[in-house]
Amino acid sequence: WCKSAFTGTLPEIPGPVPNVDPWNPSHDYDYDLIVIGGGSGGLACAKEAMTINPDLRVCLLDFVKPSPAGSKWGLGGTCVNVGCIPKKLMHTAALYGDYARDAALYGWEGGVTKNHSWQTLRDNTQDHIKGLNFGYRVELREKGISYLNKLAKFVDAHTLEVSDKKGSKTITGARIVVAVGGRPSPLQCEGAELAITSDDLFMKSEAPGKTCVVGAGYVALECAGFIQGLRQAEVTVLVRSILLRGFDRDLTATVHSALLHHGVNIREGVMPASISRQDNGRLLVKMTDGSEDEFDTVLAAVGRYADSPGLNLEAVGVRTDPKNGKIICVNEQSSVPNIYAIGDVVHGVPELTPAAIKAGILLAHRLFAESRELMDYSKIATTVFTPLELGTVGLTEEAAIDKYGAENVDCVMSSFQPLEWTVAHDNHEGTTCVAKIVIRTDQDKEVLGIHIAAPNAGEIIQGLAVAFRKGLTHRDLLGTVGIHPTTAEEFTTMKV
Repeated sequence: WCKSAFTGTLPEIPGPVPNVDPWNPSHDYDYDLIVIGGGSGGLACAKEAMTINPDLRVCLLDFVKPSPAGSKWGLGGTCVNVGCIPKKLMHTAALYGDYARDAALYGWEGGVTKNHSWQTLRDNTQDHIKGLNFGYRVELREKGISYLNKLAKFVDAHTLEVSDKKGSKTITGARIVVAVGGRPSPLQCEGAELAITSDDLFMKSEAPGKTCVVGAGYVALECAGFIQGLRQAEVTVLVRSILLRGFDRDLTATVHSALLHHGVNIREGVMPASISRQDNGRLLVKMTDGSEDEFDTVLAAVGRYADSPGLNLEAVGVRTDPKNGKIICVNEQSSVPNIYAIGDVVHGVPELTPAAIKAGILLAHRLFAESRELMDYSKIATTVFTPLELGTVGLTEEAAIDKYGAENVDCVMSSFQPLEWTVAHDNHEGTTCVAKIVIRTDQDKEVLGIHIAAPNAGEIIQGLAVAFRKGLTHRDLLGTVGIHPTTAEEFTTMKV
């Protein structure tokens, strides 16, 4: 750099750069910022912008298109209404059933309640969600953010047509952030319209009953796990190829085994060929292997697509991926300089609520506080809330080998049972937990990935994720004095 400076040529210095768009604080648009989508990311971005500068004119648009089955919900997006929040509450309900069965072996007398009330769980869950919906609206009003319950469509780079049952109008914004998230993909078979999705499950008036879950991702397995855990009827999962693609295979094998132990019937290499309504009201599923069975509910969980159709993005020059409709961005900025995107609608980023929130906050600071900090989508921890939870951060063993070569990657692993299971051994016989550390052997045993399948895996991996971001080594873990007796302690003793 110094040599170039003396010769009169200054190369570009690498590092974070702020987003550049034709921003003029003296513009004559209706709003400084318009956010399309009232999910976690959109709310975070809009609120943070107003926190940075209360004099900004900010508008948030949110309109929930009903699912094909007719389900609809309030402000807050997928996570709050039909995702993380109700999923975790119903996962917890299923775990309470497991705890109740263990309780007798810990001396609690009186037996285990046999019947679970789906209506009670659903109503209490929906009451909590409605409270969150109301709280978001109050917060927007208190911060001075204009909230419009209207559907948006681009007219040009700065103009939106917004509509509802009463009609339509246009509004303009200097900067526009698209945060519309995604929706579940439908099944591709005869009778697919008879299946529901995660957009419908948590609001069902009646318990799912005997359920066929189609899919092998985290949504499919989490829903299958808690439906089975409520012990009302059997659950069958139809899997096209493998469970939890992209997760560490040793850990997914452990989760697979735990699902089977909990009573979930997993059929690999089988998909529905057709679904039809029977005279008794049940759904007959004919499968690709020639078998068939009747179910009360068929739940489609075969992936998600960006909720971008209808926004008219291509007409204003916003590039999208032709396969999934997601917006192609660099640092959350689209191909149109004043149009940005955050969350699940962005191509190539993790579909995780906290990632959308963080990206929205950082984007607001780059747009209105002259920040240069960019969103880092690497080293993000996540958890699959199956009956035996799977927590993970960093590279899987397979990904580490692909990146660094097998000769430079090693793993230490532990297979164990938590102390809590030992008294209730009969209820957990045949089930084990697994912890795994992926190590780069040519770089001071740098930790490349941490994975655990165990109770409370989400809580464990969240703490380890902080250390992982700071450059954790295997030596650091072995040098840490563990808390005994805990499950997380396993990471401080693993050498094999």
